[in-house]
Amino acid sequence: MKKVLITGANSFIGISFETYLRERFAGEYTVDTVDMIDGSWREKDFSGYDSVFHVAGIAHSDSGKISDEKAKLYYAVNTDLTVETAKKAKADGVKQFVFMSSAIVYGESAPIGKNRVITKDTPTSPENCYGDSKVQAENGIRPLNDDSFKVVILRPPMIYGKGSKGNYPLLAKLALKTPIFPDVKNQRSMLYVGNLCEFVRLMVENEESGTFWPQNAEYSNTGEMVKMIAAAHGKKLTLVKGFGWALKLMSHLTGLVNKAFGSLCYAKELSEYKMDYRVKSLKDSIEETEK
Repeated sequence: MKKVLITGANSFIGISFETYLRERFAGEYTVDTVDMIDGSWREKDFSGYDSVFHVAGIAHSDSGKISDEKAKLYYAVNTDLTVETAKKAKADGVKQFVFMSSAIVYGESAPIGKNRVITKDTPTSPENCYGDSKVQAENGIRPLNDDSFKVVILRPPMIYGKGSKGNYPLLAKLALKTPIFPDVKNQRSMLYVGNLCEFVRLMVENEESGTFWPQNAEYSNTGEMVKMIAAAHGKKLTLVKGFGWALKLMSHLTGLVNKAFGSLCYAKELSEYKMDYRVKSLKDSIEETEK
């Protein structure tokens, strides 16, 4: 029986992973969670755990200029805390450390009308301190990897599922309120949280190390996805062409437009793994999320 310690309490991903293992693999894994906020985790003995799944971090919620104080917090939590936790895990004899990085290490989405496909050779190019804090965390923990301590770095695209935050719930609200939506031909990599949970389980089970780029089997198109969300609620939504010029103009005023309608995807071969981790298709995952 594998023992997993989740570092970071009450996170969407941490709770989802614990629930996934309990419901689908009862009796096969022991999962504990430790809160990282008050510092008491430093007194906890990590020995006896096969893997530490580090999900503690500050998500990117800034749409404008980031204050110096907020920037320091990003590095303190996303970088320094990650490296300190990994070093403690190694010192305590843990066999594996799984770190949740992000596709944000490659920068922002391509502007509306342009494509951006990330391959294994694409260098990291963070455009803000949030992305850089993830890159610096990766750089800090990668040297800890050896035969007795396996370091796994995950760079997932946008993660969604029931209870998720970010762009998905905003689009879901729009899907229920509007009868029409812009038809923009963009491509985005996304990752259903159930698919992520299975991928993390396989990382633990197979005692992997290295950098990985999990994503859904299918790319997402923002308009088609919103249409699927509406359909999951029995609502008809019509995609309307001709909004491209207006959205391009708006994209100069706010980065949220390119976040929603720009393109950013991983080359599909980058996300292949020796075992299937996609427990839900895009359509099924949206129905699961919205039911």
